[in-house]
Amino acid sequence: MIIVIITLPVFFITLIVFIVIYNGLVKKRNQVEYAFSGVDVALQKRGELIPNLVESVKKYMSHEQDTLKEIVELRSKITQIDPNSNERFNLENELGGLVKGLMVNVESYPELKSNENMLHLQRTLNEVEEQISASRRAYNFAVNNLNNAIQSFPSNILASINDFKLHPYFQADEATKKAPDLKNLFNA
Repeated sequence: MIIVIITLPVFFITLIVFIVIYNGLVKKRNQVEYAFSGVDVALQKRGELIPNLVESVKKYMSHEQDTLKEIVELRSKITQIDPNSNERFNLENELGGLVKGLMVNVESYPELKSNENMLHLQRTLNEVEEQISASRRAYNFAVNNLNNAIQSFPSNILASINDFKLHPYFQADEATKKAPDLKNLFNA
C-alpha cells in the first residue's frame, strides 16, 4: 500500500513533466514553422520584384547579361525545389548576392540610376531585403530555441521518441559574405 501511495504521485508528476516538455517542443517547432513562413513571404516578395528589375536594367546594362540570365535561372530553380531544403537556403543566398551585386553595378549607369522606375524599384528592393534579413533573424532565433530543446536533457528523450529533428539555420553563403568591389564606382 505504501508503494502505491509513493508511486502514484511520482507517476503523475512524471507524466505532467513529460506533457509540459512535449508541449514546449511542439510550441518551439510551430514557432520555427511560423518564422519560416515569414522568411518565405519576404523571399516571395523579392522573387516578384526580380522580373521588374530584369526588365528595367536589361536595356541599359548590356555588359550584365550573364548576371541577369543567372538571376532569372536561379529564381526559376528556387520555385521548383522543396521550400524547406538546405538547397533552397543556399540558392536564396546566392540569388540575394547576385541581386545586391547588380544593384551595386547600377551605380555605373547614370541614365539608369536616374530613372524614376529604377529608383522606386531600388527602394522597394532595399525594403524587401531588410524584411528578409529581419525574417531570417527571427527564423534563426526560433531554430536556435528548438535545436537547444531537442539537444538538452530531458527534452532530448521526448524529442527523439517523437521524431523531432534539428532544423538548419539560414546562413549566408561565401559569395554573400564577401564585400562588393566598389573600386569601379570611385575610379570614374
